[in-house]
Amino acid sequence: MTTTGTQARLDRIGTDGSYVIVPMDHGITMGAVQGLKRIESTIDAITRGGADAVLTQKGIAPRVHENKNGKGYIVHLNASTTIGPDENDKRLTGTVEEAIRAGADAVSFHINVGSDHEPNQISQLAEITDDASRFGLPVLAMAYARGPGVDSTDPESLGHAVRLAEELGADVVKTGYSGDADSFQHVVQSTRLPVVIAGGSKGTDRETVEMVRGVMDAGGAGVSMGRSIFQHENPEAITRAVAGVIHDDLSADEALERAGLALEA
Repeated sequence: MTTTGTQARLDRIGTDGSYVIVPMDHGITMGAVQGLKRIESTIDAITRGGADAVLTQKGIAPRVHENKNGKGYIVHLNASTTIGPDENDKRLTGTVEEAIRAGADAVSFHINVGSDHEPNQISQLAEITDDASRFGLPVLAMAYARGPGVDSTDPESLGHAVRLAEELGADVVKTGYSGDADSFQHVVQSTRLPVVIAGGSKGTDRETVEMVRGVMDAGGAGVSMGRSIFQHENPEAITRAVAGVIHDDLSADEALERAGLALEA
């Protein structure tokens, strides 16, 4: 059951039940890639552009608060690296109490459903949702379909992943995109939680915005989109385009035009 505190904090990381979240925890995963070296200016740009919340690991919190323009803040609680032995083996990097001390409005946790590490990650996510509920802190579960023989875009697998997040007590769930609105409806209908999608590797502006349009047409609740936004040459503009689709129900063309981005053929 959602408490008053949990709902109040959900309102800080979203707008009327929809979400434009920009994760920037990639510094631990990939290093200080483009957009993250001077993360302060990136955070300022995307929150001015319409992001509801930004997400980082706990150690970056001091660089977030003065630059987020009053928007929400999420602390991520597990990680791995691209140069380590197994990127799917996400390990705990913090606790709910540490996130609260860092000024978080919510916490997030990544689980790879179908991977060899799924059993441990299930147990950890269950513990985190229990801890968070005691403080009225929302949990964003990043539930991906990933593992040997698992198709990461299969609607059935994605539907299983988002349902698992609800079963374990999450408040919002992030997953991969199945590729089109019709197939993504099954994913959205597999849970009562708000479903947001990952952005994946950076595509063209039109590809990004049309994907977001598909999510919303399928009944999704928005995005938790990292590289497609923070690595963009104009993070404020692409955030404005994405937010236009999610919060103002714009078409892809309308969103790109409002954001001042070229309408690609």
